[in-house]
Amino acid sequence: MTIVPIVTVPDPVLKQRATEVGTVDDALRRQMDNMLDTMYDAPGIGLAANQIGLLNRVLVMDLSERLEDGVEPKRNPIYMVNPEIIFKSEEPSEMEEGCLSIPGQYALVQRPAIVRVKYLDYNGQGQEMEASGLLSHCVQHEIDHLNGVLFIDHLSKLKRDMIMKKLAKLQKGQQVL
Repeated sequence: MTIVPIVTVPDPVLKQRATEVGTVDDALRRQMDNMLDTMYDAPGIGLAANQIGLLNRVLVMDLSERLEDGVEPKRNPIYMVNPEIIFKSEEPSEMEEGCLSIPGQYALVQRPAIVRVKYLDYNGQGQEMEASGLLSHCVQHEIDHLNGVLFIDHLSKLKRDMIMKKLAKLQKGQQVL
């Protein structure tokens, strides 16, 4: 189990577009395992490679229910390499989103209610997934990361600026301690 540091705003790697992966090999599987361990430790439900400073098109998710302390959760990880949204519904969905790279900040984000995603799995096999609800929001959020887009980029300038000011204040307060 390897936990790696999570990159936070305003690190420029979060605004860069990740490049496609050529082959799913053991090194990439180790990266995905480390990303998953990092995400569970944070704790979060999704993590894109940009968030650990890597610019390859890889993301991990797990929307399994978290159980009480001392009880091992039933995990259901999803690994996506080179994910691509191939269908977006016209129907919108609005949910509160947060981000491990923008700690402690949340806002309502509107996205397509249903998406279909094409990707390579942990073993390099081609897959397709149709997602709705929380899974739809999560996969779109993580693919946004791979495109250099943050959830706050979907907000009005006023809301985005308020979140960034709050975050700067929190970060400044932590440096004083």
